[in-house]
Amino acid sequence: MLYRKVPGNGDELSILGFGCMRLALNEDGSIDEERATRQVRYAIDNGVNYVDTAWPYHMGQSEPFVGRALGDGYREKVKLATKLPSWLIEKREDMDTFLNAQLVKLKTDHIDYYLVHALVGDLWDKVEMLGVADFLTKAKADGRIRNAGFSFHGAGEDFSRIVDAYDWDFCQIQYNFLDEKNQAGTAGLEYAAAKGLGVIIMEPLRGGNLTRNVPAAVKEIWEQALTKRTPAEWALRWVWNHPEVTGVLSGMNDEAHVRENLMVAGQAYANSLTEAELHLVKRVEKKYRELMKVGCTGCQYCMPCPSGVNIPLCFEHYNNLYLADNPAGETFMYAARLGGAVALGKPEFASLCVQCGQCAEMCPQHIDIPAVLESVVQELEGPDFEKRVETAKQMFRQT
Repeated sequence: MLYRKVPGNGDELSILGFGCMRLALNEDGSIDEERATRQVRYAIDNGVNYVDTAWPYHMGQSEPFVGRALGDGYREKVKLATKLPSWLIEKREDMDTFLNAQLVKLKTDHIDYYLVHALVGDLWDKVEMLGVADFLTKAKADGRIRNAGFSFHGAGEDFSRIVDAYDWDFCQIQYNFLDEKNQAGTAGLEYAAAKGLGVIIMEPLRGGNLTRNVPAAVKEIWEQALTKRTPAEWALRWVWNHPEVTGVLSGMNDEAHVRENLMVAGQAYANSLTEAELHLVKRVEKKYRELMKVGCTGCQYCMPCPSGVNIPLCFEHYNNLYLADNPAGETFMYAARLGGAVALGKPEFASLCVQCGQCAEMCPQHIDIPAVLESVVQELEGPDFEKRVETAKQMFRQT
């Protein structure tokens, strides 16, 4: 495992952090606690020392899970990160209420890295007015938190003013080879690092979209590399190639993925990719932009939908319709998974949308979700949709 220092405090963090937003699941959608605990502890045993969770992850169950998973002495081996749910704050006292509840959930007396969660410009203005600076300063002084930071999902022009608004220790931004100019982007990464902040990266694989169902046209480009790597390794190495990056979060939920990420994290030095390799990544980026329909990362901030639409899953199948080479199979799997044949057994398809717009307000990617859902209906449902759903139910024995 390679480590990089947080500029302000000298902490040496593993360049790979364990993100607890996409843990291994049971068939009913609950956390597979035994398997997820085994994965978290395996990662820690092999050098990971940064574990990240948040109040809303897994519908509120991630923090309690992490508290249990870090039992048996594992809490002392890691720097623990969680986040203040900024969108739920209505008054200054709420901030202490949430933090104190999180300490209980996580079975700890302090949070090593505490973030104001999911900031955009307007939301920062609100929590700043409500006294978040005073809250963070006092929470550091009384020992409940050790380092104060923020995660960012807003427009690039708001990022630098938030960096400058408080004496932050670190920040967390979305960054991958498709997001150099999106949200904080490369300019934000470099600005925060120049100000002495540690920078933690989320969504290095864009919610897994850079590794699942890799299009044939993209595979063809990767195969031209002199050094053969998986798509996940290429994407992670590209992020770690930036010396301004302190650490990268990976939402690991498969044993093979944990092992692969650990292997790469032992080799991925800054500035280690050649010019030819960087050019290859740029070609892949261009090809993805030609193929992708919607920039969803599957972060779940748009959920739950009041009408019951599984928005991230709808978008996953919509992208796969164009990224994979099996449109008939994709339309069938959309009917099976969204029509109620699989898993929870209730319909979650795009045509349930009533255009309320609540989801668009919450989307970190600023996607016009209702408009895209209309496209999903047109391209993945159609006149034979009910027939496909019934066929899928018979196949999965749900009738």
